[in-house]
This record gives sequence, structure tokens and C-alpha cells, in this order.
Amino acid sequence: MKIRKEYIILVVVILALSLYLFLRKQDRTHYDVPKLPPLSQADISKMEISKKGSTITLIKKDSIWRIDPQGYPADTGKVEGMLDAMEKLTLTALVSESKNYTRYELGADQKLTVKAWAGDTLKRDLTIGKVAPSYGHTFVQVSGDYRVYHASGNFRGVFGQTVDDIRDKVVLKFEKADILEIRISTGEKSKIFGRKQVPVEIKLDQEAQDSSPGQASTETLWETADGHKADEAKLDRLLTVLSNLRCEKYLDDSSKEDFGEPIYTVYLEGMQEHSLSIFDKLDKEAKAYPAISSVNDYPFLLQEQQASNIMKDPEELLIEPKRQSAD
Repeated sequence: MKIRKEYIILVVVILALSLYLFLRKQDRTHYDVPKLPPLSQADISKMEISKKGSTITLIKKDSIWRIDPQGYPADTGKVEGMLDAMEKLTLTALVSESKNYTRYELGADQKLTVKAWAGDTLKRDLTIGKVAPSYGHTFVQVSGDYRVYHASGNFRGVFGQTVDDIRDKVVLKFEKADILEIRISTGEKSKIFGRKQVPVEIKLDQEAQDSSPGQASTETLWETADGHKADEAKLDRLLTVLSNLRCEKYLDDSSKEDFGEPIYTVYLEGMQEHSLSIFDKLDKEAKAYPAISSVNDYPFLLQEQQASNIMKDPEELLIEPKRQSAD
């Protein structure tokens, strides 16, 4: 009888403990994974990214994001990635309450802290650790909460960048169709190529000519001031390279005035004027050329291959005249 009573008590204890653990888990899931207030990326006007020893501040002014205090324009795609991450920030699971932050790279020497403001109001305050083994989540903390959570996405990849990474590397940009004249100067050689529309006769068979006489069309030609035709394919490739030119990096310790005579200059005229000047390498072993452009305030480096694709001999851009055979 005594044994039966002990079994009953044991069963009751097990059931009670199981019920307690189940209810605690339900309550813990509800309480421990907070739902963050909504935030539209269109409302974000300032972001701050901090790690040990450095802080990067991004400010939106007149719809343009810049790196403060230098005023460098920021890369649009990278800023949009940050804004998207702030808007869609979602905590998916509680990971730890142990305060062992080093394990998740949330210690003082490893963590990233990201803040986002809408006007003067702080809307996001997030501490970012390492990416989870699945690469689909990141270990994070939210302001005022000591616990560690999973957040959807790779936040380290989005926010763990330097000023040079975030700067807008586009140093020349235009629409190819807007360019009407190209002037190239290199050493003692120079050429001016003008674009013009010329009429082209459409050849029709006799029946078509009788029904639609006098049809004409135009085509685009590039030629020099003295009437030499240019190789349109080569000029098109040149304009393609220049129309969205990105530099390798900026030369922050130099100004435009620090450089002498360029070894190659391209002037582009159309709805707006653009220019690019390329200078001798800083040393013989260098793998890049210093350059400046009319639409960027800072000198920069172009990769060797980029510069090679631009610095074509002007004579090579002409169509070689056909040799006339002797009678």
C-alpha cells in the first residue's frame, strides 16, 4: 500500500513538473523574443556604426547619404542594404541568458553597435555579434536587454565595413546617348571626334519604290573635324567604360592640385561637360594609375586594366582608309 502511494505521488510530481516546464516554455517564447516596433527605411535620416576605436556616421541630406564629417558621398547600394536591414530587423529566437558574450563576438573588442535615427528620435539600437553557423542569422542584442538573440540575415556583412568600403566609388557617370563630342589628348597627339546624323538612302525593289518613293533614314557617325571617319565600335566601347567609371580607391592624402601634367585626358561634351585625366603611376611597381575627374572632388586610383581600356592611341580610333590599287 505504501509503495502504491509513493508511485502515485511520483506520477503527480512528474505531471506537475512537466506542466510547469511546458507552461514556462510557452511563456518564455512569448516573453523572451520581443517584437520590435516597425520602422520604415524612408524615415531613417541618420545611422551610426561603431566598433572598438572607430565610428562611422551616415547622414541623409537632400535625399543624398554622406559620410560625416568628411562629407564623402556614400555608395547608394550599400546604404540601401543597411536601411533594408534596419527596417526588416526581426528577432527569431532567444539564444543565451548566460552573459557569455565573447562566445558570440559580442564582447567589447569584437562587437559592432548600430544605431538609426528618424529625425532626432533614436529608433534602433542594436549590438551585432558574429554570424550564426547557418549563415542565415546573426547573434545580436537590443538596447536595454542583456540577452542574446538570433536575428534574420547576415548583419556583419552589411554593417562590418570601413569608410573606404562605404564611399561611392563612381567617379564618372553619364548617358552615352548624350555625348556629342569626344576630345582626346595624350602627349603631343590629340583628336576631336564629333557625332552627327547623316542621311542614308534605303534601297527598295522596284515595286516598293513605285509605292513608297523618296524614303530616307539617318544613321549616327563619328568623325574627326577634318572628315576622317572613326571606328564607332571602339568609341562605343570607350564611352561604355567611361559612362559608369568606378575607381579602385581614393587618395585621401592628396588633392587635385598635387598632380602635374596628365599622360592622358578625355573631354566629353553633350548636355553636360565631363573630363577625366590620368597621370603617371606613383611608382614603377604600382598596379594602378592616379586620376581625377570633373565630377568628383577627390583624386583616385584606377586599376591598371581599367586605365589600359581607356588610354587608347587616338589614331587607333580611326577607320583606316582603304588603300587604292595602282593602275
